[in-house]
This record gives sequence, C-alpha cells and structure tokens, in this order.
Amino acid sequence: MLTTMSIKNAYLLSVLDDLKKKSAHEPEFLQAVEEVLESLEPVVAADPRYEQQNIIGRIVEPERVVMFRVPWVDDSGKVQVNRGFRVQFNSAIGPYKGGLRFHPTVNLSVIKFLGFEQVFKNSLTTLPMGGGKGGSDFDPKGKSDGEVMRFCQSFMTELQRHIGPDTDVPAGDIGVGAREIGFLFGQYKRIRDEFTGVLTGKGLTYGGSLARTEATGFGLCYFADACLRDNGQSFQGKKVVISGSGNVAIYANQKVNQLGAKVIAMSDSNGYIVDENGIDYKILKEIKEVKRARIKTYLDYVPSAKYVEGCSGIWTVPCDIALPCATQNEINGESAKALIANGCKGVFEGANMPSTPEAISAYLEAGIFFGPAKAANAGGVATSGLEMSQNSERLSWTFEEVDAKLKGIMEGIYAACAAAAEKFGMKGNLQAGANIAGFLKVADAMLWQGIC
Repeated sequence: MLTTMSIKNAYLLSVLDDLKKKSAHEPEFLQAVEEVLESLEPVVAADPRYEQQNIIGRIVEPERVVMFRVPWVDDSGKVQVNRGFRVQFNSAIGPYKGGLRFHPTVNLSVIKFLGFEQVFKNSLTTLPMGGGKGGSDFDPKGKSDGEVMRFCQSFMTELQRHIGPDTDVPAGDIGVGAREIGFLFGQYKRIRDEFTGVLTGKGLTYGGSLARTEATGFGLCYFADACLRDNGQSFQGKKVVISGSGNVAIYANQKVNQLGAKVIAMSDSNGYIVDENGIDYKILKEIKEVKRARIKTYLDYVPSAKYVEGCSGIWTVPCDIALPCATQNEINGESAKALIANGCKGVFEGANMPSTPEAISAYLEAGIFFGPAKAANAGGVATSGLEMSQNSERLSWTFEEVDAKLKGIMEGIYAACAAAAEKFGMKGNLQAGANIAGFLKVADAMLWQGIC
C-alpha cells in the first residue's frame, strides 16, 4: 500500500520555510510547491549538487513576473480596467510555454501555481519547452465579441513586448478559446509586423494544429489507459465520472467511449447530470459549444437523465474511474473518501491541481491509481509543442499523425513516472514519479547552465 510523505530533509524544509515567509499570501502556489518538494527528498539525498547549487531554492522562484493593467472600453462606452499577468517561471530546457487564463479568480498566486506546475509538466513531455503561465481577472462570460476583442487587443498591446516564438509562447486555458486566441494573435501580428508561431491553439487557417482541441481530453485518457493496461486492467466496461463540461471534459468523454467505457456523470458550475446509460458527448458538445447553455439543458435531449443542483456532489456517484476536469481543489478529503468507499479504482486529473492534499493522501492510503495533473493532463501542452514544430517548419500534419504522436507522448509520460517512482523506492506512486521525472530534466539542465 502506498503511503503519504512529509518533508524531513533540512535543506528542503529551509527552502519551503523561506518561501512561506515570502509568499504567505499565495496559498495555491505554496500548495503546489509543497506537493512537489515532498517527492524530491530521496532525489536531493542522492545527489549533493542539488543542495550545493541551491537548485531547489532557484526552481521555486520564477525567473520573471510581469503584472500590468489592461484598460478597455465596454459596449456602453465605459472604460474598464483589469489586471494582466505573465509569470515566466523557468526556461532551462526551452522557451517559456503555458496558457493564458481569463477568469475572475485569477490572481498572482493562481498564476504562479500554474506556472510552477507547467515547468514539470512540460519537462515530462520530453519536448524542449520551459514553463510559464499568464492571464487576467477579466471574465469573457456575458461579454460581446466586440468587448472581448477590445480587451484582448489591450492585453496583447502590453504582453507582446515580453513574448516571442523563441522566448515565450502562450496558449489558451480557462476562458481563452479559439475566439480569444484569434484576437490576441491578430493584435500581436499588427503591432510586431510578423507572422510567427508566438501563440498556440490557433485556428487551422492561420497555423493551428489538428487534434489540438481534443488533445488534453484525449491525452488524459491515453495516460489513464496506459496505467490501467500496465496493471492488467482496461477501460472496457468501466463506469466513469467526469467533472466539468468544457473542452477537456467533452473530449475525455469521447475518448472514454472509444476505449469501451461509458461516462455516467458530468457537471458544470451550477450542478451535475447523471445518466447510467452513458452521457452522449455529441449532445453535450452542442449544448456547450453551440448553444452555450447550462448542463441542465441535457435533460431536454435525454429526459431520463437526472440533474442535481450543486457540482460538488458529483463525487458521490459510484464509479470505477474519476476524471476531475473542472478546476483546482474540487476534490477534498471528504469527496475522495466517498469515491473510494463507492468502489472507485482510479483518479486521473484533467484539471490543474483538482485534488486537495487531503484528497491525495486518501488516494495513496487506499492504494488506488492516481494520475496527477502535471502528468495526466500534459496532452494539451504536448500538442501545443507539436504545433510549434509545425509552425517552425511551415508544415501541417494530419489529425492521425498528431494524434499518434500525442498517444506516444502520453504513454511515454506514464512510463517515465512509473520508472522514476520505482527507482526511488516508491513503486506505484505516480505523483512522486511525475515530480521526480519532471524535476530531473530541468534540474540537470540548470546544473549545466551555471548560476543564472
């Protein structure tokens, strides 16, 4: 049975204590750092160079933090002001790479936690990408296309001076889809007078990659499937619960069905639906992407389905596999225990840090499969890296080519996590394995590059 860990190494404790003093007002960031450092104890003990050159102390501090105001004019002619962020966390293995999030909850702590996670996630893909993240507390919901365009143009007017195809390549995240990426790219091109692969997630007519839309959801399932098969199991016949109903959740549903399982529950921020016959991703896609309606609308198509107000109760629905794809800290200790008590055999994270530390402890103590976000949801950034490659070569690969590369990358990530965990005496602990495998590549690059 897997066990949880606590930090005992004096060097790691000193780094964490110092960071807590400096970043006491950044709980999400501190949570992400502590989760990683817990796994690195045997790695630091095995190689004194990491302490001698203070690799840990350096890796938990971003190389650069940019914060700026974003003034824009709404449809009534009133000037609005939002905050913009870009945290360029680590460029040891490549240009900064990570999404932009437009959501009212965005603040510096959230962006730093996402950027820190991105460093290890990008490392796991084996592609040459450093880690970064950005965004704004702007909320695209309820805004007209004109308002979104004016905001994006103002945001990019400032951001453009800090990014570039060989410096920092943003992508989309929550609140930043094809519409927003198009407006951002158009403004960058207008100001810089250049057509380069400075953003990923672009439309197919101007440098985007096939399979990018599906990549995070598909990749999540490829990772989970690799884990199940390595342990003599499969998706075949399994009941799956997916939180969320956005891009990641919808395409995870599609791939789950292709792998022989069925999704029996999905959610949005208002509530969740249950359909024991299996939720049709095509209907959900129409509701969310065409009608932009709430998930309750599913009952208009499938009256036999059940709707429950409040989204947290979704984890009480009995299932074999849980795929949290909504937001950070959506599964707490109580929810995790409910999943386990109802027979859940594995949790694979499609969102960023959707499980609290208490939830992760419950998974590990119960010995169920746990695929942490930095490994399991790396399919999106992996395909963004493939988009960068296509842009550099002025080529466009077929959907099948990209999907095959994605599948290979995700299976490779699982294998690397499993191998790292076993090497350092924590066989089966994919959380520790992901942290260790991701860290080693970045840390070794930092050792080669000197103090910088």
